[in-house]
Amino acid sequence: MVSAAGFASLLRHPSSPLASTVAALAPASLQRLPMGIAMGLTAATIIYSPLGRRSGAHMNPAVTVAFLRLGKIAAHDAAAYVAAQFVGGVAGIVAATWLLRGLPAHPAINYIATVPGPPGAAAAFAAEAVMSFGMMLMVLSTSNVRRLARFTGALAGVLIAIYISVEDPLSGMSMNPARTLGPALLAHTARSLWIYFTAPLLGMLLAAEVYVRTLGSDRVQCAKLHHRAGAPCIFRCRFMENPA
Repeated sequence: MVSAAGFASLLRHPSSPLASTVAALAPASLQRLPMGIAMGLTAATIIYSPLGRRSGAHMNPAVTVAFLRLGKIAAHDAAAYVAAQFVGGVAGIVAATWLLRGLPAHPAINYIATVPGPPGAAAAFAAEAVMSFGMMLMVLSTSNVRRLARFTGALAGVLIAIYISVEDPLSGMSMNPARTLGPALLAHTARSLWIYFTAPLLGMLLAAEVYVRTLGSDRVQCAKLHHRAGAPCIFRCRFMENPA
């Protein structure tokens, strides 16, 4: 959240020397590309960081609930993860607004709130569900293959960069209920929260269902986005059971 608010202030705030340069880019998708790259790199950095490797880098309640459905995390751990994600999201935007001396409050940034674009709520809902489905399917397809697992974080970053560059006009590109809640409280955009609470969850649960029905539940090895051999793991990890 701090990273998103910081880069949005740098790239969009009228007082930023970069804002006019970014605004002059054409087509509009190029204007969104710097933000997409920044957020993709932020996600990958967190996933591969010591904290991300230890926790599994579950920054998204929809991801955690999908792995709960797959039986890779205990219910009490999932509840604690979801609580931490929402607390972190709210605390992050509040801290960023204070650290950046109110810059995220400017209408050009609006606390980086995610709201439906001109096509309306239905388009935003569909876009959030499709993006979340694609992200979760990618995570399951790579993280459960030993030779590909280490690339999951990098691929997640690439997808985030693409999604922000292409989809942002439809829904603001959230894909994460915890990312949307804090900004919605500060920007007073809570009326559209239902989209960002339901569409990502439905998309990721559907991806989990497709994966297990296609390949079987025994193919789900772990719930970490970056699995490191020998590291502690709470996710009923089959990589740990079968180290070879």
